[in-house]
This record gives sequence, structure tokens and C-alpha cells, in this order.
Amino acid sequence: MYQEYFGLTEAPFSITPDTSYFYAHGHYSEALNTLLVALRTGEGFVKVTGEVGTGKTILCRKLLNTVEDRFVTAYIPNPMLTPYGLQSAVADELGLDMSRHYGHHQLLKMISNRLLELTADGKNVVLCIDEAQAMPVETMEALRLLTNLETEKEKLLQVILFGQPELDERLNEKNVRQLKQRITFSYKLKPIDREGMELYLTHRLGIAGYKGGNLFEVKAMRSLFKASRGIPRLINILSHKSMMSAYGEGTKYVDNKNMRAAIKDTEDAQLRSADKKKPGWLAVFSAVLVVSLTTFVLLR
Repeated sequence: MYQEYFGLTEAPFSITPDTSYFYAHGHYSEALNTLLVALRTGEGFVKVTGEVGTGKTILCRKLLNTVEDRFVTAYIPNPMLTPYGLQSAVADELGLDMSRHYGHHQLLKMISNRLLELTADGKNVVLCIDEAQAMPVETMEALRLLTNLETEKEKLLQVILFGQPELDERLNEKNVRQLKQRITFSYKLKPIDREGMELYLTHRLGIAGYKGGNLFEVKAMRSLFKASRGIPRLINILSHKSMMSAYGEGTKYVDNKNMRAAIKDTEDAQLRSADKKKPGWLAVFSAVLVVSLTTFVLLR
């Protein structure tokens, strides 16, 4: 809608996990490097957690696009599967023929043989599971059993779990403690800080072809950071809406009025106006004083 107006080649703040927009700065770069080191050293289980919207999926996809050719990757975006469903999904990702219905034992044997073939060819197999906090307990156990497949010197399957903080709660449950003990690397994605957010905006606008000056006014960025709490998905949503507002007004920059309109229209944004804030101690003191004076006058 507004791309041509702002001199853009594409929408810069889409919430789809486009890896060309991956923000390779700060802890995102650190997280990617941590995962690459873990894979190259042959670690069996790796875990990445982060709040909703902090960029776990785009990090996962960036990793899948970054690993060397010696890695064979498998990706499961929805782990709400039965143990058999998980095995079937892994088999399908590994290119096994799933046209027939196999029993658990036969399917596990097929996966094992395929992993041995790939290892003999000098390949490392990596399984990435997104939204891992949604995985049923019995499926987590089936996943652990899959990682039991190994030679005398190395694991046949490396696993990276991407999940919300609830994943840590699941792993603290007694009946999955064996899986938790196998996690050798972990990383927690945090929201972007204020300085990082400004670089993030510049990065995405640049990828989208923007060649102008500062698109967002300082006050608008201050409101954006406060309302988004530094969460990339919210930053994208609010930036997109505020640009639409500026476009509708015919201005070439986003001011605080445009940003506040975007915030008001976004349910998860948290920016309280002065009249909606809880009264501070000064306001409470003033109110009590007024009531006391009124009562004193009426009693005279």
C-alpha cells in the first residue's frame, strides 16, 4: 500500500519469518553462533527459549539456511504429535517412503538405518523442532529414545528445541528429567534494547530499499520501544501500522501521533496515556488533601 510512497521495494515490517531480514546483531548473532558451535561439536540436545514474538522461528530458519552441506536438516514446525506421528514426521523429513503404514518397531528401524547411511556418507543429521513447549510428554520421551541412536563415537541425530518459556517448565517435570539431562547447550532470546531497536528499524528499512533520512521521529521511537517492550513481532506490527497512518496523512515521516494511533489499535501493545496511569503518590496525596479539606469545611 505505502511502499511506493516511501520509496520501498517491498513491505519492511512483515511478520512472516523471512530470513533475508534476519537481524544479525547483538544477541541474535550470538544465538546463531552458539547454535552453529553446538552443531559443529556434535552436541546431542540444544535448547533455545524466548517469549512469544522474540524471533525463535526466524532464528531456526536462518540456522537451517546457514549450516554447511555436511549437515542434513529436518524441520518439524508443529510438534503436537503422537510418538508415532513424530517418528513418521522424522522419517518423511529424511526422505523415507511413507506410502505404507509401518509399525513402531519397523519405522524406528528404518530411521536408524537411514541415519547410519547418512553418517557413513559423512553427514550430520539435525532435527529442529519449533514450538517445542507444545509437545506432549509421551512424545518427548519418544524423541529422547530417537536420540539413543548412536555409533560408538557419535550421535546419529542432533536435536534443537525452540520453544516459549513454558518449555523450561515442561522439562522440569519429573517424567521428562532424562531428556533435560541431555541438553548440553541452551540459549535464551531476550527482547531488543532501545539502541538495538533503532538499528533493527534501519536494518529492515534498508533491506526493503529505503534510501531516505530518519523515517521515525525520536518521540515515535520512544513510544514504540515502550509499547513493544522490545519484542520484534510487536515492533513490526506497530511500525507497519504507524507507516500506514503517516501515509494516510500524506507525511513522509512517522511522528508520535501516528505511532500512538498504531499502539491504540494493537491489543498487545502496552502504552498507557497519562490519564490512564495509576495515580502516583503525589496525585493520591492531593486527592486525600482535597477530601480532608472538604470534610473540614462541611463540619464547621
